[in-house]
Amino acid sequence: MEKSELILKTIDFVKSTLKNAEGGHDWFHIERVWNNAKLIAIGENVNLFIVELGALLHDIADAKFHNGDETIGPQLARKFLESHLVDETVIFQVEKIIENVSFKGGNFNQQFKSKELEVIQDADRLDAIGAIGIARAFNYGGFKNRVLYNPEIKPNLHQTKEEYKKNEAPTINHFYEKLLLLKDKMNTETGKKIAAKRHQFMEIYLQQFYDEWNGTV
Repeated sequence: MEKSELILKTIDFVKSTLKNAEGGHDWFHIERVWNNAKLIAIGENVNLFIVELGALLHDIADAKFHNGDETIGPQLARKFLESHLVDETVIFQVEKIIENVSFKGGNFNQQFKSKELEVIQDADRLDAIGAIGIARAFNYGGFKNRVLYNPEIKPNLHQTKEEYKKNEAPTINHFYEKLLLLKDKMNTETGKKIAAKRHQFMEIYLQQFYDEWNGTV
């Protein structure tokens, strides 16, 4: 099978699998990450085929929506790729990308490294910050019925991976526990450049949020 044909089949598979997904982790999230990854890959020495497959399949079964089970995504991706007779070396890379791409509280000891993973990780993190990142944060907070903000509940900046997964804090806390940390965790120069602009937008947004919350504007 031609690589371009497999990419199209992967798109169809992802769209079908995620047709009822939460709005911040649906096909449109995947599409944005895929596009971001292709943009970042231009300046990197990577296998673009693996980058595209990894980006398209990185959230095929996000553990947040599967009782924290991190094995479903890699297994689902492997089953799909094997059904299309994809080379084992490619499947292995995609599996490892899915296993290691997520933030997981920032204290996760990443077990696998590759340039392809770095590109996809940056692409995924870019979609978590800026205007879309803000929209996704509040969309997920609403999905989980979390309060917007509670001044009495302070952000937990030193969470373990398990604490992060079980966190039910107000959505504003998520900015400090993850979103504002991502700028300094980017891997590529392109990722860093885009992240700096999106980070600045979030800081402006938060100041406006607090001004409105406190009735000062």
